[in-house]
Amino acid sequence: MDVLDAIQSRKSIRAFKPDPVPKETIAKILEVAQRAPSGTNTQPWHVYVCSGAVRQAICDDVIEMAKAGKGKKYEDFDYYPEKWKDIHNNRRRAVGWSLYNLVGVEKGDREGSARQAMRNFLFFDAPVGIFVTTDSYLTRGSWADAGMYIQTIMLAAKGFGLDTCPQAAWIPFQEPILKHLDVPGDQSLVTGMSLGWADNDKIENTLVSEREAVENVAHYRGFE
Repeated sequence: MDVLDAIQSRKSIRAFKPDPVPKETIAKILEVAQRAPSGTNTQPWHVYVCSGAVRQAICDDVIEMAKAGKGKKYEDFDYYPEKWKDIHNNRRRAVGWSLYNLVGVEKGDREGSARQAMRNFLFFDAPVGIFVTTDSYLTRGSWADAGMYIQTIMLAAKGFGLDTCPQAAWIPFQEPILKHLDVPGDQSLVTGMSLGWADNDKIENTLVSEREAVENVAHYRGFE
């Protein structure tokens, strides 16, 4: 697949087929992703891939935590701000309600919203879960590097005909993830991700999130 096609066709998939993904294919994806850039070649990422019983154990424990209301807040991990500016909050709300409208969740339907949110913790039925961490002592530059690594994984997956969904939803529920993946205590979770074969018969996969017009975000200086 052409790299431009991969970038333009990639989107977050929220319904996957249960068909397994060969470990050999995942290994090839990660081999390609290892070429992701990083400042002074620090390569400040670790990646944990789970399937089968380990994946299921994470799902079970996180769902139990979520139902019991035991999750922490994003701001506890300095992950998202406690209060958003309107421009960013409006974008968040827009994509959220676009998804809910597709799956029949109306405004005010808290049960339906919670049910859809819980789909995150099933990896949207994808057979493979991926978690990316970085060493905890590292700061913003290395988190930016980890983001480039995550994007490279997603684009490489498209090259193998696979789809993904990066998921910050796991951040408030880290304890079972770190435990079942045997992540050392000196690493911090950057994101989770679903990986698998998109179920194109599911309506939620018709969602294509809107993007801001380029002229509103691009700032040119010094051009004639």
